[in-house]
Formats: sequence, structure tokens, C-alpha cells
Amino acid sequence: MLKEILKQGQQLADAALERLLPPGTQYPQSIHQAIRHSVFAGGKRLRTILCMEAARMIRGELPKGVEDLGAAIEMLHTYSLIHDDLPALDNDDLRRGRPTCHVAFGEATAILAGDALQTYAYEVMSKLECPAEARVQIIEELSRGTGTIEGMIGGQVVDLEAEHTRPNKETLEYIHRAKTGALMRVRSCIGAGISDRRRYPRRDPDFRAVGKDRWKRPDV
Repeated sequence: MLKEILKQGQQLADAALERLLPPGTQYPQSIHQAIRHSVFAGGKRLRTILCMEAARMIRGELPKGVEDLGAAIEMLHTYSLIHDDLPALDNDDLRRGRPTCHVAFGEATAILAGDALQTYAYEVMSKLECPAEARVQIIEELSRGTGTIEGMIGGQVVDLEAEHTRPNKETLEYIHRAKTGALMRVRSCIGAGISDRRRYPRRDPDFRAVGKDRWKRPDV
């Protein structure tokens, strides 16, 4: 059962990404090839699956268009990985066994590929097949989850600042909670939100707990 859910979720996400992203032949080809190099690098789409299964839990079935929301989440996740790998941050040459975006396409193109994926993600979310109020809530929650206060960017900043120090427990918990945990929790919330706006669970403590198990494995 679990294997089937994971397989179906990965297939739905990949099909949506293939449909929503420009082909590598689209001018200017370099940026679109860089985007696809990183997006289709073999990820398991676990964050997307978490979102879709939260939606299924509320609706009883996968709601129409939830795969587009999942694709937007993957775009945001991939943008963060591209930027995280840059020489100014983690300076990684490989990700999932492949050359990182800046190694394959150059640092400038990698920065722009990450920027473009973030832009595409919000464009996709603006067109989701759900009530307008739910779309606004989804965009708000993802913006907060990627932001500087208890969000992904804030966690990355504290991680960088702690790199040459001996961070205490509170600092480490903040880094894991914000850099990785925030978006994991948000993905569960917005998955439920696309199914039923009235049951939007952003204040639910059960959803705030999501992501803790991934704090130490952010690149899965």
C-alpha cells in the first residue's frame, strides 16, 4: 500500500512538472535546460506526496488539481536546493549523484534557474482549481514557510552564521525547525487546505509537528 502511494505520488508530480515547465528547447534554452536538469534529478517527491496525502485525508480522494500544487512545491524545493549548493552557501558539486546546477551550467545560470523556479511556483499556485480564498491562504502559508521568520531562508541564514561556531541546542533546533521543518509542516497544511478551505489547519499543533523527523535529512 505504501509503495503504491509513493509510486503514484511520484508519477503524478513528475507528469505535472513535465506539463507545467517549459521544455528544454524553449528559448532561451540554457535556463530551461538548467531548470530541468535540477527538477528531474531523481527526487522521490516526498514533500509533494505529503501534501497530496493530506488532501486525500480530508477529501477522501485526491482533489482535482492537487498535482499542480504538488508540482509548485517541488519547484520551490528545487529552487532552494539549487541556491543551497552554490559556492557562496554549501559549495556542493554533486546532488543525487549528478553535477549540481552551477557546476553543469555556471553559477549565474544556476542563480537564475532557482529564481525562475520560485516565480513559476507562485504562477502555478495562482491558477489552482480551488476557491480564491484557499489560493490566497496557500500562497500565504508557503510564503511564510520560505521566509526569514521561522522559515526556510531564516533557517539558512542562522545555519551559515553558525558554521564556524559551536551552536547551542536552541540554535540547532531553530535551524532544523526553520530550514527544513517549516516547509514540511506547511506542505501538510496546504494539502488539507486545497481540499476544504473551512478545515484549513495552519494552527493545528498536529501539523506543526510534521517535519521533525526530516530535520536531520533535509535533502531526501
